[in-house]
Amino acid sequence: MKQATPPEPSQMQPVQANNSVISAQHLTKKFGAETAVQDVSFDVFGSSIFGFIGPSGSGKTTTVRLLTGVYTPTEGQVTVLNCSPAKFSQSDRARLGYMPQLFVLYPNLTVWENLNFAASLYGMGLFRRKRLKEVLTFVELYEHRSKLARNISGGMLRRLSLATTLVHDPELLFLDEPTAGIDPVLRHKFWDHFRELKSQGRTIFITTQYVSEADNCDLVGVQNQGKLLLVDTPQGIRHHAYGGDMVDFSTTEPFDFQAEAKLRLLSFVRDKTVRTGFNSMRIIVDEASTATPELMEWAQQQNIQVQAVEEYRPSFEDVFVELVRPEVSHA
Repeated sequence: MKQATPPEPSQMQPVQANNSVISAQHLTKKFGAETAVQDVSFDVFGSSIFGFIGPSGSGKTTTVRLLTGVYTPTEGQVTVLNCSPAKFSQSDRARLGYMPQLFVLYPNLTVWENLNFAASLYGMGLFRRKRLKEVLTFVELYEHRSKLARNISGGMLRRLSLATTLVHDPELLFLDEPTAGIDPVLRHKFWDHFRELKSQGRTIFITTQYVSEADNCDLVGVQNQGKLLLVDTPQGIRHHAYGGDMVDFSTTEPFDFQAEAKLRLLSFVRDKTVRTGFNSMRIIVDEASTATPELMEWAQQQNIQVQAVEEYRPSFEDVFVELVRPEVSHA
């Protein structure tokens, strides 16, 4: 929804899908002697979901505030929709949606009235009622529009927060831990909403401490202790954490050490193999899709009866723990 009377021209330039919507270069933010964000660089592309994952206190919220112009970087540069956040006009900010961790509302106003107030801040006049209905329907709150905010559940409050973020139809969304403190069922619904927003052409920058949510993103930045460890696709991050893909290989008979030694010498097998049973192993390989048939062929040549060969996908919780181990290189 466009503003009825933009107060001043936007400095931002249109951004096409697959072009950089956010570009952060060597961002550093210090508060006195404390460094909250250290030398962080990444790009976010149009019509995508960029996940920024890490534990509490890792600098995720500080990074969002740098990207939205709330904070000024101590060092480094950032552009959002081809504009410096320090130069955002009111019209520029209207192209952004920001959902903070802590949502402030008016408990004595209804759901509709709270959203209507948020819409008024953007100067929305013509078609406002239609837009409010669209947004409340999208977040499944339209039937609850007449309830006082103080009487709705925590999950509904989070959905109302998302609605206020979307009401002015922004093209770039900053969602700071939007699923924190809500149950898994509602969390799944939120991600359905996010995927739908992406399909409509929006770009989403989302922070989360639920590292399992990384699988829902196109690109993921892994943040720990103020430092960005790496940026990659979810599968690329798994590959990086363990040095390759993981394949579970089991046989009908116990696996002898001579056969294991031969298996380790195969060109597509990495150094690390782990026995998971008398007749099973977990193997690190270059690429699971090509290694699986090659393992079957090798077993046949060795007269080994195979019970199963399948790719193993570790949980993102396990991946994250592996990544933050001091001995893991992120170069």
